[in-house]
Amino acid sequence: MWFLYIVKCKNNCLYTGITTDLIRRLSEHNSGHGGSFTSLQKPVRLVYQEEYPSQEEALNRESQIKRWSKKKKLALIRNDIASLKKLSVSRD
Repeated sequence: MWFLYIVKCKNNCLYTGITTDLIRRLSEHNSGHGGSFTSLQKPVRLVYQEEYPSQEEALNRESQIKRWSKKKKLALIRNDIASLKKLSVSRD
């Protein structure tokens, strides 16, 4: 099982990634061993996750979400379907 996840960093930035072990990966991010971006922005807090059966599916979804605006990512986190649809049409 693969997880796509979004964490909120201490400066309110959102970081999107994938892993097979969410607990381990969050621990890595918060200990400074989870990548250069989050090591400078810890602590991080998990705000969203999705499960996928394969790495390929998780990578595809990660790639899609990383292209989104912060507004659209926040709508996803809130499960705000109306805003997601609007933001999918508009680049605001």
